[in-house]
Amino acid sequence: MAKFTLIAEPGSQEYIYRRQFDFAQADVFKAYTDPLLIPKWWGPSICTTMVDKMDVRPGGLWRFVQTNLRGVCFGFHGVFHTVEPYSLLINTLEYEGKPGNVSLNTVTFKAGQGETELIRHAVFQSEADRDLILNYNMEQGLSQSMDRLEALLQNMHP
Repeated sequence: MAKFTLIAEPGSQEYIYRRQFDFAQADVFKAYTDPLLIPKWWGPSICTTMVDKMDVRPGGLWRFVQTNLRGVCFGFHGVFHTVEPYSLLINTLEYEGKPGNVSLNTVTFKAGQGETELIRHAVFQSEADRDLILNYNMEQGLSQSMDRLEALLQNMHP
């Protein structure tokens, strides 16, 4: 399994995570933006994800709802600001359980030879806002999401 890294420096209002995939840039981008594929990988493995909205274009809205094993729902939504097919997404993300805690996310799909590095840079309004999200066990959830994305990509190309 490829290595997942999360960098969240003390005193900063941002984090960066990276994950290498042994798949083409177009495939990783498709899995990351296709509303039919999102539920197969987005979120921790103990949750199911439903795509309520997914309009991948500048100004387009998105909203996902996760449900855990106890039936508790968690909503997330945002707006796409930049969409450069296969290489770049810039969007906002707001966890509906903490209204007003919005991050601006830049997701880069960096192509290599038959591989893609996914880099997500999230900037919050404050270090406290960032840490609030990190303290929700976000690192484990992101790591599981990236593992699930890897598995989906493998199933797309057996």
